[in-house]
Amino acid sequence: MNKTDKIYIAGHRGMVGSAIVRKLQKEGFTNLLLRTSAELDLRNQHAVQDFMRQEKPDYVFVAAAKVGGILANNTYRAEFIYDNIMMQSNIIHNAWVNGVKKLLFLGSSCIYPKMAPQPLKEEYLLTGLLESTNEPYAIAKIAGIKMCDAYRDQYGCNFISVMPTNLYGPNDNYSLETSHVLPALIRKFHEAKLKNEPSVVMWGTGKPMREFLHADDLADACYYLMQQYDEPGFVNIGTGEDITIKDLAILVKEVVGYTGNIEHDLSKPDGTPRKLMDVQKLHNLGWQAQIGLREGIEKVYQEFSQQYTAGL
Repeated sequence: MNKTDKIYIAGHRGMVGSAIVRKLQKEGFTNLLLRTSAELDLRNQHAVQDFMRQEKPDYVFVAAAKVGGILANNTYRAEFIYDNIMMQSNIIHNAWVNGVKKLLFLGSSCIYPKMAPQPLKEEYLLTGLLESTNEPYAIAKIAGIKMCDAYRDQYGCNFISVMPTNLYGPNDNYSLETSHVLPALIRKFHEAKLKNEPSVVMWGTGKPMREFLHADDLADACYYLMQQYDEPGFVNIGTGEDITIKDLAILVKEVVGYTGNIEHDLSKPDGTPRKLMDVQKLHNLGWQAQIGLREGIEKVYQEFSQQYTAGL
C-alpha cells in the first residue's frame, strides 16, 4: 500500500475498525474512506454499489459486522445471519466490480466446530458441527471467507481473510448485560472498588481457559498481512497463549486495585472449556503479538476509568 492509496475501512467506529484506522494514521496514511452506518447502510445493495463506484477505493478492510454476546446471538438469529451476509456480500462483490487491489475480511473464532481439537488450526474449518447459540453468525462469517476464496478462484481477486481470537481494547463494550468476560470483569472490579464492596461475584468455576489479544495488536497484524499475505484460506490471529478465567479475574483485580474477595456463582455456566488459536501459520509469516496481557489490561483500564469518571 502506498501512502496516497485510497483505503476504505468498513466499520471504522467499532473496536476493530477504529484500531485499524489508528494503525493506518500512525503509519502515515491520510487518504482514508470512512462512513458511519447512518451515512451508508452496508445492507443496502444499491447504496454500496453507488458508494464503491463513486469512491473507487484501492484497498478495503471489512471490519463491519453485527456482533454481540451469547444472548444477542441466540435471540436475534435472523438479524445476525441476514445483516452480516448482506454487509459483507455487498462490499466483497463491489470490490471486485470496481477493481479493488486488495481486500481483507475479518472473521470470528466461532467459525470453528464446537468440538474442534485445541489449539484451533485453520484446517479445522467445516470439520464438525458449530456451537448452536451463535450458528447464524458463524455461518455468515464462513460465507465471507468462502466468498473471498471464490472471487479469488473465479476472478483472480486478491481477497484475503483473517480470524482473530478474543479481543479487547479501546471502544470495547462494558455493558454488564452484553459485554464479553474481560470488559465485564474490569467494570465489576472498578465499581466494587468505588463502592467498597467486600466481594465480587464471577460466573462458574473460573476453570475455562481463554486467549486475549489487544485490538492494537490485531490492527498491526492486519496491516502486516495486507502487505505480506496473498493466499487463499485464512490466517488465525492471536497470541498463542491462554489463561484461566480465575487467573484473569485475579489479574484484573490487581490492575484495578480492588482488595476484596472473589466469589463464584456455581449456578452459572462455565461455557466452552478452552478456545485457543494455533498461530503457527502467522508466526511463520513473520508476525507475533507484542502487547502482553497485563500491559494491555493496564492500558484499557486507564481508558475505561477515565470514561467512567466522565459518565460512561
